[in-house]
Amino acid sequence: MNRADEDDFRSFVAARSPSLLWFAHLLTGDRYAAEDIVQTALAKTAAGWSRVRRKDNPEGYVRRAIVNTHLNAVRRRPWREQPREHIPEDVDSRSREHELDDRDSMWHALAGLPPRQRAVLVLRYYEDLSESDIADVLGCSRGTVKSQAAKGLLHLRRIVQKEDAST
Repeated sequence: MNRADEDDFRSFVAARSPSLLWFAHLLTGDRYAAEDIVQTALAKTAAGWSRVRRKDNPEGYVRRAIVNTHLNAVRRRPWREQPREHIPEDVDSRSREHELDDRDSMWHALAGLPPRQRAVLVLRYYEDLSESDIADVLGCSRGTVKSQAAKGLLHLRRIVQKEDAST
């Protein structure tokens, strides 16, 4: 990487890191995993930065690298393993004052979605991207985006309904 590319890449990282970390945190649900994924995606992007910076949307390219890195990491991890900071208490033993608020409940419901559905919903509702932009980021068709969004929203509705029925 020449000096101009290196300076441009450093400027990009300094300016966009907070946004990229927030995006990755929404995808992973874990701050430390988000940091790892952003670092890995930026390392991959740095190698070809002279080519990437000439694109219409270098940040979109990096976001796609983040999504791909996340999806690859999820595919390699055993699907049943879900590390937790705290061991959840038995549902019957929790008192009303310890129940999660609506936002926290939605966060946990979102974390329970399959990675592709979660990525689509994060890109759509947190990043406010259009279906065609999401399809570009994920490297799939608009139809796939629509079906994954529909499945993800249905899954979220079922989780919320189940929680409402249990209270």
